[in-house]
Amino acid sequence: MKALIAMSGGVDSSVAALLMQEHERIGCTMRLFDKEDDDDPKSCCSLKEVEDARAVCYRIGIPFYVFNFTDDFEEKIIGKFVDSYRRGITPNPCIDCNRYMKFDKLLVRARELSCDLVVTGHYARVEEENGKFLLKKALDPAKDQSYVLYSLTQEQLKHIRFPLGGLSKDEVRRIAAEHGFVNANKPDSQDICFVPDGDYAGFIEAKCGAMPTGDFVTLDGEVLGQHKGISHYTIGQRKHLGISVGAPIYVVKINAEENTVVLGDESNLFSTVAQVSDFNWISGEEPTAPVRCKAKTRYRQKEQPATACVNGDGTVTVIFDEPIRAITPGQACVLYDDDIVLGGGVIQQAPFGKGSSRGSG
Repeated sequence: MKALIAMSGGVDSSVAALLMQEHERIGCTMRLFDKEDDDDPKSCCSLKEVEDARAVCYRIGIPFYVFNFTDDFEEKIIGKFVDSYRRGITPNPCIDCNRYMKFDKLLVRARELSCDLVVTGHYARVEEENGKFLLKKALDPAKDQSYVLYSLTQEQLKHIRFPLGGLSKDEVRRIAAEHGFVNANKPDSQDICFVPDGDYAGFIEAKCGAMPTGDFVTLDGEVLGQHKGISHYTIGQRKHLGISVGAPIYVVKINAEENTVVLGDESNLFSTVAQVSDFNWISGEEPTAPVRCKAKTRYRQKEQPATACVNGDGTVTVIFDEPIRAITPGQACVLYDDDIVLGGGVIQQAPFGKGSSRGSG
């Protein structure tokens, strides 16, 4: 079989390429966006990252290509990111990148190159059982990335491999060092690749101008002060509000239609219900009865016991056994049965306190 290896220039994808040595391999880097500083070491698309990927491919003796997907990335990922923040919603562009780029555009390119498989350095596992493909958590819980892969379908899983799913990060670095890879000790990337300095609001303003200021209000509608534009805030935020009321205060709702940011105390952040749309059941089969499972609403969150109920329109209501803090519209809610990912979707709203955290108000 022939495998197309997605290589970011980091140690994980490099070791993934090495471990697929029983297959004919092609290494590739997706160029996803253009930057003024093309040598930024924090960017997955910098010249340094591309050259590190190329060096690894040279060392293990496989061909290497760079694919230009900048137009698609601008439309599907950056455009959605900007639009979401301007509507008071907090997106997860890494999930969208996996969904629309790595396991859509890249799978198409793989077929064009007569490749049977797409391989990435994600920490997750794919197993076949009774004719169905299962997406499972990585064996190393500290590195598990199954949360950002919930959109995968049966057809995609058939053609995807995650060689690192059974390894720890230390083992991956050791393998890289043993094979003389230039990136064996390269630090993990932490920020969104196209906003390496973490200034999301600044990035959005550079794209489409500053957003209008508006009111900070309480749940009862009392005006507390002025906010800088809703793109500066997300649910659960406490720092950098620029306002003092004599006690800790948090963003509990963003109302884009009224251009208000609602503030409250921490108790207002907790909810037991998440309404989830655009839901993908990895089995390809929508359950006909409520599902007992565990669920999480953020990447680094520990899964919590819950019941998921499919609604008539295909949306899913997830009811947690205990209140969850800061369930945020735009983020993903992902369901698990032990180490198996059942599926996931995009959070639309989570009623709590005296209102809802829904971005659109």
